[in-house]
Amino acid sequence: MTLQVIEYEEIDKKKIEKIVKNTQKAKKIFKELEKFAQDNENRFLIYARSGRLKPQNYVGIIETKSGFVVEILPKTAKNDDKEASKSILLKMLRFYDKKFHHFQLANLKTKKFPLYEIFISMFLDEMDKIRKRGIKHDYITQEQNQRFLKGKLKLSEHIRQNFAHQERFFVAHDEYLPNRVENKILKSTLLKLLKITKSISNQQGIREFLFVLDEVEPITHNIAHAFSRIKIDRTMEYYANALAWAKLFLMGKSFTPYKGESVAFALLFDMNKVFERYVGRALKKQCKNVKLQHSKYCLFDEDCTKFRLKPDIVIDDGVIIADAKWKIIESEKEISQNDLYQIFTYAAKYENCEKVVLIYPKINNDLKISNNFSIREKKDILFKTCFVDLSSPQICLSHICAPTQK
Repeated sequence: MTLQVIEYEEIDKKKIEKIVKNTQKAKKIFKELEKFAQDNENRFLIYARSGRLKPQNYVGIIETKSGFVVEILPKTAKNDDKEASKSILLKMLRFYDKKFHHFQLANLKTKKFPLYEIFISMFLDEMDKIRKRGIKHDYITQEQNQRFLKGKLKLSEHIRQNFAHQERFFVAHDEYLPNRVENKILKSTLLKLLKITKSISNQQGIREFLFVLDEVEPITHNIAHAFSRIKIDRTMEYYANALAWAKLFLMGKSFTPYKGESVAFALLFDMNKVFERYVGRALKKQCKNVKLQHSKYCLFDEDCTKFRLKPDIVIDDGVIIADAKWKIIESEKEISQNDLYQIFTYAAKYENCEKVVLIYPKINNDLKISNNFSIREKKDILFKTCFVDLSSPQICLSHICAPTQK
């Protein structure tokens, strides 16, 4: 049972009831979402008005203890096209974290896949890479009471168990097996996801990989200890992404930490960070000498241990400075004074700065903003705004790299 909403769209008991077909159950689910909002100080869900919640700046999945899933998509267009929004989110996530880098969106019909199923599919893609390169084995000590002598005789245990069975030997010997901790974690993840997924293709993929790991024992307790025993060296690098997904599914290690126990699982993305990285990577393709999250200067020269300045994007060692803001701008008046103060603080510190740019997502195609202003404070600084078409960001961003006209 999944409720799909767009950022800023209200969530109430009626919407939940339409899906679960039960008034009392809808009330219980809404209370779980309210508790989640309160536990996290309205960071992920905020009160729109009495009896209504709405997501803002965070997207992803929230699964309540009752098994109800809220899928939150970013607001990427004025008409709230959910499928277009989902496609754009997945495109942006490819630049957000290495787990998403190699995922092929062309192979996935997003209309038929909820976000949760897409993430399971990404994990299965990583499992397929492991299968192709080979399941790692290791020499594992086996202790057995058997009828022939093989390996090292464990004398004290042999005497204790075989006093009346002189035909047996209690021995320890090493066998080359796949039953190592990394494979145990992966099998435990597959078993958990098999209970969750509703997708036939994901179920089929999970069963195939369970067959491959048939000799491996799943972890039955203390998952955290198992993860602490993982050893990723050069020969195990191709396991890294699958194990990162496993940690997320088994331990709820989300990209954004959250508090409380009112939900069973939450996988949430800060859209400010997603947008920053998306724009930053796109600019690296457009411009030369681009640095992201540059931290050369501090607000106060006397004490650089505090208030370090970190502009999102620095081009040509500070000639151009840009900041990406995930905000819905409908008119010139909605550009925040704080955003302006912040970008010009950066310009004051970078002495060779000639241009500053505030970058926002383009939600309204009809938006017209005068975006060329010159600021004089010991030097001329050109201020521009850039509204990025999320489906093709290069069009707007290519103008940022252009040299300032003297």
